[in-house]
Amino acid sequence: MNSPNPAPSPAPNPAVICSAKGCREAAVWVLAWNNPKLHTPERRKTWLACEEHREHLSQFLAVRGFLKDVVTLEEWERQGPTAGA
Repeated sequence: MNSPNPAPSPAPNPAVICSAKGCREAAVWVLAWNNPKLHTPERRKTWLACEEHREHLSQFLAVRGFLKDVVTLEEWERQGPTAGA
């Protein structure tokens, strides 16, 4: 009798995957940003970044004047969703 196939690995949690296009790596950084033309000053949108894409995504936001804060995912979760506000 054949043993059953092992269960497939669970899909990565989309809440902690890098925001870079096509990247499937685990995020370890939170980039807090806002677009002052669209958002109130205290509002923070977030992108998640792996080690490899943190600098690229940060520069993309910074050039546009959107980047407000970069913190580790662990620190962001500890501080709650108002971190960087």
